[in-house]
Amino acid sequence: MILVSKPKILIIGAGYGGMMTATRLIKELSPNDADITLVNKHNYHYQTTWLHQPAAGTLHHDRTRMLIKNVVNPDRVKFVQDTVKEIKPNENKVITENGELEYDYLVIGLGFESNTFGIKGLDENAFTIRSVDSVRKIREHIEYQFASYNHDEVPNDDKLAIAVGGAGLTGVEFVAELANRIPELCREYDIERSKVRIINIEGAPTILPNFDKELVEYAVNQLESKGIEFKLSTFIKECTKDSVIVQEKDSEDLEEIKAGTIVWTGGVKANTIVEKSGFKTNRGKVEVDDALRSKEYDNVFVVGDCSLVMDKETNRPCPPTAQLAMQQGVNLAKNIRHILHNEPTEPFVYKNKGTVASLGAGDAVAVVGNKRIKGAPAAALKKIVDDRYLLMLGGVGLMLKKGKLNLLK
Repeated sequence: MILVSKPKILIIGAGYGGMMTATRLIKELSPNDADITLVNKHNYHYQTTWLHQPAAGTLHHDRTRMLIKNVVNPDRVKFVQDTVKEIKPNENKVITENGELEYDYLVIGLGFESNTFGIKGLDENAFTIRSVDSVRKIREHIEYQFASYNHDEVPNDDKLAIAVGGAGLTGVEFVAELANRIPELCREYDIERSKVRIINIEGAPTILPNFDKELVEYAVNQLESKGIEFKLSTFIKECTKDSVIVQEKDSEDLEEIKAGTIVWTGGVKANTIVEKSGFKTNRGKVEVDDALRSKEYDNVFVVGDCSLVMDKETNRPCPPTAQLAMQQGVNLAKNIRHILHNEPTEPFVYKNKGTVASLGAGDAVAVVGNKRIKGAPAAALKKIVDDRYLLMLGGVGLMLKKGKLNLLK
């Protein structure tokens, strides 16, 4: 009897796209259809869209993460905790820190890296909201600044200032959480709230570019009432250990803003491993076809931040969001089943289900289709959206364990 080896499916990266692909492949394939392996640097998956909360200290970082073995059935998917160093698509191999892995089909879901656009000093001196470890450092640093303030020989109010670069979703949601957290820190360490500055710096003339004027005005008013300062049409030119040098649009003057904590949220880029591995890229992303397949290699698929897929409604690249990666994972699992069974694939079509921006506890703005929502209803919607992902990923059990709906008031 001739034994035919099962095809090897290798998924690298356990972000939204990689995790959704892995969990859906278990449902789409029988154990005899393929061997599935998932590789990730950490033994846990974390929700990047929640990271602004533990960064500010309003949510424990463990709420954002979950052990992969508790979500992905280890009897169906082999998990390898390792760091991907290089992809060799011509050899059907992935090189890791501890060896190499072969594949018949590869799913790239390596996620993003912070993009500092070459601004002097940002890489060295600014924190970024990109991982569980990075946000723990931000929270601990802010708390240390407050804890040590009254013990300094000459207390310096600049030490308490927090400068945040970027007023997109992450930047605005982060300063909104800070607006809730700072009064608590002030009470705990006996510091007057008026001594603390939170400055949000943005090169564009508005915050939250995906929202209309009415919702943006609402968000600005709500956050300014809590003490957030916005510096719009203002560019960070340099970052030092304790300040940012900024310049307003159409001005030749530079301004130095002193701050004890500097956080950069102003941009992300696809994981550079992909481009360094020789894939043809467009701004670091791999262009994929309707089956989410690389146009160079029939057996390589790309999801999430590393993929470039066009939105057929707008004829523009789909935004690199969690909902895009989730939809890709669902579609890709079906298409891998179709490919293994020699069936036609299903074209991926992105469906924009809306955008929600949290403005702190009990407040948010949202766009869902033609509807504009703000305040408490939008905040409730935000929790529903977050819990829906957990439900899709791991069912009711995971949603009840990690979800936010139990926090509704």
